[in-house]
Amino acid sequence: MKKNIAIIMGGYSSEYEISIKSGNVVYQYLDKSRYNAYRIIITTKKWVYLDGDGKESPVDKSDFSVETKQGKVYFDCVFNAIHGTPGEDGILQAYFELLDMPQTSCNHYQAALTFNKRDLLSTLKPYGVHCAPSYYLNLGDSIDEKAIVEKVGLPCFVKANRAGSSYGISKVYEEKNLKAAIDNAFSEDNEVIIESFLDGTEVSIGVITYDNEVTVLPITEIVSENDFFDYEAKYQGKSQEITPARISKAQETNVSKLAASIYKILGLKGYSRSEFIFIGDIPYLLEVNTTPGLTEESILPQQAMAAGIPLPKLFGSAIDEALR
Repeated sequence: MKKNIAIIMGGYSSEYEISIKSGNVVYQYLDKSRYNAYRIIITTKKWVYLDGDGKESPVDKSDFSVETKQGKVYFDCVFNAIHGTPGEDGILQAYFELLDMPQTSCNHYQAALTFNKRDLLSTLKPYGVHCAPSYYLNLGDSIDEKAIVEKVGLPCFVKANRAGSSYGISKVYEEKNLKAAIDNAFSEDNEVIIESFLDGTEVSIGVITYDNEVTVLPITEIVSENDFFDYEAKYQGKSQEITPARISKAQETNVSKLAASIYKILGLKGYSRSEFIFIGDIPYLLEVNTTPGLTEESILPQQAMAAGIPLPKLFGSAIDEALR
């Protein structure tokens, strides 16, 4: 009997449009012989089911069900394609856990932890994970530019602590430009992390649970045409994403082992995509994404296809693991 799958997309953040694209790709490629797929759009104003004709019907939040032409539909599993809040920061994960509804993403605590860059790096440092030197600011803190430069040096990266898709991030070369970069980061979040610039090869590595095994996907090398891997580079073709990455065997071994270790240390499930920069043969962790992009052009689907996993199988496996 076919399973009813709710594909949630949209969200409350600047990543809304990217999430809609990811969700529609999942809807397109999900095996219709195994699943009944339903698109659920979640925004700050409404939660709705979008049928094939584009008609919207409200979601009953008490049990996450929807009314359709065929009657009331309950879901066997939720496929999470929401980037940013509330789909990547633990809010929806906690909601579905309360409903005891299987979901393809990690659990609420892991989602909240990985979405918070400062807390994530602090958690992993005792395990020997290398990270760039950093400086933290909260909205309302006094800004001491000299202290920041003394701690992290120049150039440095100013980032919104809880944001994705490179929203709220700037590369700063001069102390006089720090304030504007910090204001930009605060436009996305009330917490900021400022990190030293690491000059090395940047890679992205997907780790998923596939056929009940933690699986490291082929590594992608990031070569940005811009000053760094910003929004333009990620989504507007201003970068090369080379899979497999042009790195040494030692680098490949080190980062693959580390990415798998981080996945297990954090107790993740479903998809993850982690970003690293190599200094010599040592990978330095930048961040961990637990709801990565899922369009045909996105990095994790590219890596899966390089591993011989087509999109219907990739998406189906996430549901199988959630139901397991």
